[in-house]
Amino acid sequence: MRYKIALLGGDGIGPAVVDEGVKVLNAVEKKYGYQFEYERALIGGCAYDDCGKPLPESTIQIAKDADAVFLGAVGDWKYDTLPPEVRPEKALLGIRKALNLFANLRPAIVFDELLEASTLKPEIVQGVDILMIRELTGDVYFGQPRGIEIVNGQRAGFNNMIYYEKEVERIAHVAFQSAMRRGKKVCSVDKANVLDASRLWREVVTSVSNNYPEVELTHMYVDNAAMQLIRNPKQFDVVVTGNIFGDILSDEASMLTGSLGMLPSASLSDNNRGMFEPIHGSAPDLKGKDIVNPIATILSAAMMLRYAFGKDAAADDIETAVKSVLKKGYRTQDIYSEGTTLVGTTRIGDLIAQEILM
Repeated sequence: MRYKIALLGGDGIGPAVVDEGVKVLNAVEKKYGYQFEYERALIGGCAYDDCGKPLPESTIQIAKDADAVFLGAVGDWKYDTLPPEVRPEKALLGIRKALNLFANLRPAIVFDELLEASTLKPEIVQGVDILMIRELTGDVYFGQPRGIEIVNGQRAGFNNMIYYEKEVERIAHVAFQSAMRRGKKVCSVDKANVLDASRLWREVVTSVSNNYPEVELTHMYVDNAAMQLIRNPKQFDVVVTGNIFGDILSDEASMLTGSLGMLPSASLSDNNRGMFEPIHGSAPDLKGKDIVNPIATILSAAMMLRYAFGKDAAADDIETAVKSVLKKGYRTQDIYSEGTTLVGTTRIGDLIAQEILM
């Protein structure tokens, strides 16, 4: 019952929200008798300031030695002028590759208590429970060749969208296995009417579906999927897609819930050891103000317990505690509405931790 967790706070608000996640994990530790051993490491801009690299080898080693990685966020506008290879965001791609984190799970769940926080009508979003599954180590973010060159006398930038059959197979299995535990529906999103990479994607996903006859498979072009997420989000159960499409669609899905501050994520390897983080950015302008929403990070801790450690009851406790605190009317600034109680980052973390121990 001893688990080693690498804490990568990162930049901006990252360390603050990770601290709230640890606070909640400490409550779980006290309730269940688990032992969580934490080791902190630098990633992103703070790592660059320390050693000139956004992802030091020491951080990679600490992450590899851990049972799970708990990440805040990376990035700051002050690093925008750095060369691409040392910008903070490069660290995310690097650690995903180093840990072979190929499957990104992003649940988008609309809590009844937060219907008023969504910009969409309540009847559109009430009951939404979508699991976005994004392939994480392929596509244009990693494809070669890439670069900026002089072509016919002018600069041209290019990235290669490439998927190998095995990459598509393994993420498809994750999607179908997830659907078997949910509503048994998978929607595969691609652009097969235009892109050769997407045509291969569709063929492979269809082939893998034959192993899961109980799961209904549909296909949707990415532009239509973007529209349908707003028009009728309750039609979706599990959505599986490639790296760049998933990056965009999962952020869009976050707004169904009312705030990026509500969406956790898990990035998993073949053995489910992975990295757990909120999907929001580092928001450097909000650093130190005690106003950001740590719930996405706290729910990421629940995903860590569930997927990395197999502790479903403890994960359920965190999720129930979050719902209870919201039901009691406590809100951070991003989800605040008239008639609720406005609290800060540390206060809502305290409330959720206390709820677990009740």
